[in-house]
Amino acid sequence: MDKDKKLQEIFENDPLGLLNVKSKSPLPTPDDRLIASFQEINDFYEKYNREPEQGGGIQEHPLYARLKGIRENQAKIEILKEHDRCGLLNYEQKQINSLDDIFNDDALGLLDDDSEGLFEYKHIKKQDDRASADFVARRKPCKDFAKYEALFKEVQKDLSGGKRKLLAFKEDNLKAGVFYVHNGVLLLLENVDFEEEVQQFKSGSRVRKDGRTRVIFENGTESNMLYRSLYKALLANGKAVSENVDKVNEQFIEKFGNITDEDKEAGFIYILKSKSDRQEIREIQHLYKIGYSKTAIEERIRNASQEPTYLMAEVRIVMAYKCFNMNPQKLEQLLHNFFGKSCLNIDVFDNAGNRHTPREWFIAPLDVIEEAIKYIINGEIVKYRYDENLESVILR
Repeated sequence: MDKDKKLQEIFENDPLGLLNVKSKSPLPTPDDRLIASFQEINDFYEKYNREPEQGGGIQEHPLYARLKGIRENQAKIEILKEHDRCGLLNYEQKQINSLDDIFNDDALGLLDDDSEGLFEYKHIKKQDDRASADFVARRKPCKDFAKYEALFKEVQKDLSGGKRKLLAFKEDNLKAGVFYVHNGVLLLLENVDFEEEVQQFKSGSRVRKDGRTRVIFENGTESNMLYRSLYKALLANGKAVSENVDKVNEQFIEKFGNITDEDKEAGFIYILKSKSDRQEIREIQHLYKIGYSKTAIEERIRNASQEPTYLMAEVRIVMAYKCFNMNPQKLEQLLHNFFGKSCLNIDVFDNAGNRHTPREWFIAPLDVIEEAIKYIINGEIVKYRYDENLESVILR
């Protein structure tokens, strides 16, 4: 049978019109949908002779919100201008230039009632409420402030003159006789009456140290707040005040200034500066060698330009400490450990071409190295560490 003839018979015998395929309508564009949604607002206006209002009902309120959104979008207004048969887009837009404008434009009434308060906590527990209240509420006039007033003035003078520093606060530093700063107010922890409380946990028991303190403030008040409250307040917004650098020097002189014939000389701790011509060495501003020698320093560095430990270059003596009644090697080791992270990492080749990596050169300001030596001498070095980024000694 002829295929074309058979198909012709099928098309001609279609009483229901099943084979009459209509072309598909194009999908609506975003602009088409916007126009259609705006037409619904036009229809509402023509039916009720008014704009849809807020809270007007489940069908009216969405039209109100839609119209409001259109009016706030200039691009949509441009698209809908020719379809605005009711003049809905001809309105004066409110200018928001002040807080009063914001309150006056509060269509939903969200700002009408401030009975609860913007910053009133109801379901969230604020941190350190107890510590903050204890820190402030227990203050009273200090009856014997006269004997502390001069101390506060001296500490303020030391801070201004650079003889004391503000250090990051940590619990290990909280002890009687030390000055601190909280929210810009200088205070002295005069004493602590410690009590120990054993607390039980699933993992075991733990001893919690607390007790009443006597804290003197520079404004002439004092407090007997709890030790833990003071700790939390300082941890949140406080600093520790370092000792007077002159007093640290006095401790050094006291220990090593009264040397007699009976004292045993142990050697020298020295600090050197390189005179190297190598650019990568000359460009390092605070580069020093910290070392130990049993002989005179001048004798020890006589052949510095031939020794890899001196970077194969002449050196300049910056400072030297003659040590008595102590282990200089131990002092040297402490300094190397203290500045270990700032150790120079460079390869040096001797005259025979052998490679060496000296480990006694450190990148740290001279005054910081001196400070570390003093802390070693007075036994406080364990409380501090060197921060190579800040280039300063800070509390651990």
